[in-house]
Amino acid sequence: MDYPTMFDLTGKRAVVVGGAGGIGSEVVAGLRAHGAEVVIADIVDSADYILNVLDEEAISQAAHDLDPVDVLVLTAATNVRKRMLDYTSEEFSKVIDLNLRSSFDLIRLFGARMAKRGSGSIIAFTSIRAVTVEPGQGAYAATKAGVMQLVRTAAAELGPDGVRVNAIAPGVVETPLTEQIRANPEWGQAYASKSALGRWARPEEFAGAAVYLASEAASFVTGSQLFVDGGWTAIDGRYTPPD
Repeated sequence: MDYPTMFDLTGKRAVVVGGAGGIGSEVVAGLRAHGAEVVIADIVDSADYILNVLDEEAISQAAHDLDPVDVLVLTAATNVRKRMLDYTSEEFSKVIDLNLRSSFDLIRLFGARMAKRGSGSIIAFTSIRAVTVEPGQGAYAATKAGVMQLVRTAAAELGPDGVRVNAIAPGVVETPLTEQIRANPEWGQAYASKSALGRWARPEEFAGAAVYLASEAASFVTGSQLFVDGGWTAIDGRYTPPD
């Protein structure tokens, strides 16, 4: 191992799905800063490659057009915060299709080309909700747990072909997806105080984890879920008694 260059991504092509904003845009910046050629694949006009991940044929075409891809990062997700009894089947399908089904298609179609070449790193974004839930997060939590199982399965199936597959699990992050919560100071502080660090994460705090998993520094890491949650999942029922 050449330790001074173990995080160097020079000569690598990375595709960041959902890279036009939020955590995705910071992952793009981090990968580029370490030398990677990064393609932003998103549904918005500002993307380098326009991609609707709900369209399997579009994903297949993207895998063809962008080949060879050394690093694939999946950040696109949505949530409908409702208790299960209030959910509609349409809302459930919306969350499942974007968070879970598209992840399956992206891993499958890009992963096949990586396996054929004999190398590659796939990084999916899960969540603390993959392992811990709260009322109103049922569908979202189910998708994130499902994505992690896809990650583990893909790691097992693609490992012999030199492809690594891992996940990054954020805690609570300052993104547009959580703006509704943070707009209420009481709720915002309640979420912040649940982590060991006592605050919300900033989107740029996930770039390092993505660079690590994309690089040779993680050459023997696959099938793993890296929690970047400020210690959220290390604490169960945190309580500070009065003096």
